[in-house]
Amino acid sequence: MVTNTIDAGQLRQAFLAAAKGLEAKKEWINELNVFPVPDGDTGTNMTLTILSAAKEVAALDNPDMKTLAKAISSGSLRGARGNSGVILSQLLRGFTKEIQETDLIDAAVLSRAMVRGTETAYKAVMKPKEGTILTVAKSMSDKGVELAEQTEDILEMIQEVIKAGEEALRRTPELLPVLKEAGVVDSGGQGLMEAVKGAYDGLTGKAAEFDLAPSETVSAKKAEVPQNMHISDAPIQFGYCTEFMIRLDPGFTDHDEQELKDYLSSIGDSLVVVSDDEVVKVHVHTDHPGLAFEKGLSYGALSRMKVDNMREEHQERLIQNAQQIARSQKEENRRSPYGFIAVSSGRGLGEIFRGIGADLIIEGGQTMNPSTEDLLNAAVKVSADTIFILPNNKNIIMAARQAAQMMEDKRLIVIPSKTIPQGITALVNFMPDLSPDENTQNMIQEMERVKTIQVTYAVRDTVIDGHEIHQDDRIALGDDGLLAAENSSEKASLEALKKLVDESSELITVYYGCDVTEEKAAALADDIRKEFPGAETDLQEGGQPVYDYLISVE
Repeated sequence: MVTNTIDAGQLRQAFLAAAKGLEAKKEWINELNVFPVPDGDTGTNMTLTILSAAKEVAALDNPDMKTLAKAISSGSLRGARGNSGVILSQLLRGFTKEIQETDLIDAAVLSRAMVRGTETAYKAVMKPKEGTILTVAKSMSDKGVELAEQTEDILEMIQEVIKAGEEALRRTPELLPVLKEAGVVDSGGQGLMEAVKGAYDGLTGKAAEFDLAPSETVSAKKAEVPQNMHISDAPIQFGYCTEFMIRLDPGFTDHDEQELKDYLSSIGDSLVVVSDDEVVKVHVHTDHPGLAFEKGLSYGALSRMKVDNMREEHQERLIQNAQQIARSQKEENRRSPYGFIAVSSGRGLGEIFRGIGADLIIEGGQTMNPSTEDLLNAAVKVSADTIFILPNNKNIIMAARQAAQMMEDKRLIVIPSKTIPQGITALVNFMPDLSPDENTQNMIQEMERVKTIQVTYAVRDTVIDGHEIHQDDRIALGDDGLLAAENSSEKASLEALKKLVDESSELITVYYGCDVTEEKAAALADDIRKEFPGAETDLQEGGQPVYDYLISVE
């Protein structure tokens, strides 16, 4: 049977099946990690990203193509986490931009949508690298352009596109030697293929409707409230934290958006208005939630309405524990000029970041990357005009930059820290007397002087950088790859340090994890002092999971 077009109902079914296909292979994709460490999370990140959009799509009854495209785009954009998730959201964003003005998708429209999705994703990556999800996407879109001139049968076209994608995926180890050495294909490319194959199953009726069970909608941990804050018993100016979404009526203009912002500002504060074509998301603190809802209704239909009584919650927190009140629950009349958000994992590291000035800690890291929306929500809670975000993980930087582009009312600056020690150094070197741009330059320059070692254990046998690694070996990873593999974390740490410490090294800081005793960490610190007497060695309790030691050399 020939299928020449896809309508909105069929696309909805295909997209939900794509989410199901990706979710089913999530753990397997996680295991396709170059380094054999227990924190592969590509499958988790891509799944949570597409599930964020799937929840939006599943809530639609008989949508038209424009409404469906909007749900896919905005849902994946807000839910994007990790580099792979952000790239997936950009692929979907470009794809939906192309289809939103049509009622039926034919072969020509499908090929253009694939090309636009690929182009959008490439533009979102500062330094695109071949042998990744981008390569797989481009191979499929190139094949789509070729086939659009040869057939009108969309199902036949998708079958051939999938074959082209699988062939590109098989070639990824040839384009990235590190994949070949590890004996794996690119995990992001594999995730994309599972989603596309799931979509095909949805179109052909092989996949059942995807039921979004609560267990499938796991989100990242919320921003942690600083524990050492002073709590004021002064009255909160505006009592209700009010949030809602507007599905816009046709004709909504930039003037209308500004009018909405002006009105909401007149009845409250802590305003964030994020608009994306046909949907506007609103957050405001006000004494009159009903007025905010009424104003929203003048522009379209409301959904996801939520009101929290901040005065009541404030009083309860004062009674229960005076140190637990969040700055997020009262927006002061005068903002601070600067604020800081750090992504971190572990009680000790959280205390260190708070001690050097972080306003909010988002609990997360390598094993759980916060989403774009998590970062936006955290920024709302910090009462400052300019907020610096420290991702402290290379897999969170893209989501942070995406949040910075979407933020209204405040300026978000991403300091692209790839490790916890880099983030600590960056924050320590913040200077209040400098401008935001000057601070950005200074913080980046200082953190780039830091060399980082991360010590964990291997989850499988493999060969990396010429090192033969066996399951359960302790391995030390540096900024540019593997440094050492030993039978203990302490030996791996010392061997790695021998490769990084030189005559210019002045300070070695060791942060020990939750699975390491203080006695064992202290013994390692003593050994480091003996081995490198020319550098000062400092020992700190980090409490981080997965990594026994995080070590910085400055």
